[in-house]
Amino acid sequence: MTASTSSQYLSPTTALVSPTLAAGEYSPLKQSPLKQPPLILGVMASGSGSNFEAIAKAIEEGTLNARIAVVIYNNPQAKVAERAQRLGIPAKLLDHRQFDSREALDDAIAAHFKSYKIDWVIMAGWMRRVTQRLLSAFPNHILNIHPSLLPSFPGIRSVEQALSAGVKIAGCSVHIVELIVDSGPIVMQAAVPVLPEDSVETLQARIQVQEHRIFPQAIALAASLYS
Repeated sequence: MTASTSSQYLSPTTALVSPTLAAGEYSPLKQSPLKQPPLILGVMASGSGSNFEAIAKAIEEGTLNARIAVVIYNNPQAKVAERAQRLGIPAKLLDHRQFDSREALDDAIAAHFKSYKIDWVIMAGWMRRVTQRLLSAFPNHILNIHPSLLPSFPGIRSVEQALSAGVKIAGCSVHIVELIVDSGPIVMQAAVPVLPEDSVETLQARIQVQEHRIFPQAIALAASLYS
């Protein structure tokens, strides 16, 4: 099946997971976590941090060979700080309102991550556009998750865009971050059917289930592709 498959063949909980490699070329189970040092991750989040916790859970369960060194958040009210505290992971507030420019904020983010010797930057609900300053600090090593099947519906309100367009299948994408929003190479996607009775809230909730499922897998896959 492909993303164009009719939704009549999919249950509300079905997801079609599509990595960039052909089927069979990559399996997380083929990796050797004991032979590889864990990936050092730095997470960026602006909201509740549910994807951050999903990644932390995958690490705890041993399905992702990584360690989250630090979380950076830009919203003082972001619930991700509470999740980080509960999980014993350092969290740093870098409020974008306190910086003169996006470049200045990204310089501070990069410096903080560098101090933790981060391998990969993980944007888990980061609601700010990044600049070339951050991209140059971690070239091809910044991942973002977006609630649409890119290249369709980039940018904000993507679930609302999908419903307005009348599509039968929606989903989420993990991609390498580039300067143009939601334009970088896609690492992994998952598709979910759009139901006739769906609202933005119900569809978004089902998409988020798949975000939590594929993000840890996509981190491992990206690390194998962009060593």
